[in-house]
Amino acid sequence: MIKNNGSVKLSLHISKQLNELLEELVAVTGSSSKTEVLKKAIALMEIAVRAKQEQKFLGISNNKENLETEIIGL
Repeated sequence: MIKNNGSVKLSLHISKQLNELLEELVAVTGSSSKTEVLKKAIALMEIAVRAKQEQKFLGISNNKENLETEIIGL
């Protein structure tokens, strides 16, 4: 990793399938790059970790009141 102007360059070795998924997520989310998708994923992970620390839940809801799917294991 090389530190440059407050940022860090990070190299990752990922599977072909994960790379294809990242490319698909760039397209469907309108993101500008795989880096942007990864930054959004890290932000979501941070929210999940903080929620868990506060004994809250992360999930998918079909409306504002019913938790349809709870996301666990993060």
